[in-house]
Amino acid sequence: MRFGQLPFRQAAAQVVPWFVPLAVLVIWELCARLGFIEARTLAAPSQVAVAFWASAKSGELGRNVVISFERAMLGLAIGGGLGFLLGVLTGVSRIAELLLDSGLQMLRNVPHLAIIPMVILWFGIDETAKIFLVAVGTFFPIYLNTYHGMRTIDRGLIEMAEVNGLGKFAIFRRVLLPGAMPSVLIGLRYALGIMWLTLIVAETISASSGIGYMTMNAREFLQTDIVVLGVLIYALLGKAADATTKLIEHRVLAWHPAYHASASTN
Repeated sequence: MRFGQLPFRQAAAQVVPWFVPLAVLVIWELCARLGFIEARTLAAPSQVAVAFWASAKSGELGRNVVISFERAMLGLAIGGGLGFLLGVLTGVSRIAELLLDSGLQMLRNVPHLAIIPMVILWFGIDETAKIFLVAVGTFFPIYLNTYHGMRTIDRGLIEMAEVNGLGKFAIFRRVLLPGAMPSVLIGLRYALGIMWLTLIVAETISASSGIGYMTMNAREFLQTDIVVLGVLIYALLGKAADATTKLIEHRVLAWHPAYHASASTN
C-alpha cells in the first residue's frame, strides 16, 4: 500500500456517503425554482432552511425537539430495558422460556400502532400514552435479539468456563453477556428505528407539543416548509441515534474478531 493511500481512503469513506443526499438537494432546489414543484406541494430546501432559522430563533424548534427526544428516550429505556431483562431470562432459563416466550410471541404479532385507540382510552392523550406506545414498539426487537443472542452462544465456551471453576454470575458476565452483545446491539438498532416511527404517529394523533405536533399544526395552515422541516428533523434524529449505536458497537465489540475483520475492510 502506498504512503498516504489509507488516509485518502478513510477521507473518501467519510465524504462519498454525502454525494447522493447533496445531489438530491440540488435537484430538488432546481426543480422548485424552475416551477416543476409547487411550493404548496413541496417546499424548496431554501424555504425549509429559512423556516429552520426562524423556528430555531424563536425557540419553538428547540423546545419541540427536546420534548420529542425525552419521550423517545424514556420509552426506549422502559421498553428496551424490559426487553433486555426478559430476553436474558428466557435465554438462560428453560422454565422462563416455557412460561413467557409463547405469550410474548403472540403479543409481538399484534401491530402496536393498531392499539392506539385502546391506549388513548387507557391513558388519555397525555405523556403516558406516547411513552407507552414507544415502550411497546421498542420492547420486541431488543427482546428477540437478546433471546437469540443468549441461545446461540457456543455451549463449549460455557462448559469450558464451568471446568475452570467460574460461578453462574461470572459465566453470565464473562461469557453469556459478551457473546450475546452483537445480537443485542442489532436489536437496539432496529428498536431505534421503530422508536422514531412510533413517536411520529403518536405525536401526530394526540399531542400538544413535540415535532409531530409542530408538523401537524403546520399542515393545518399549509406551511409545507415546516412540515418538511419536521420530517427532516426526525430523519436527522434517527441518523444520530444510529451513529450513536455504531459508536457503542465500536467500544463494546472491540474484542470481537468479526468486528475487526469488517472494520479492516472499510
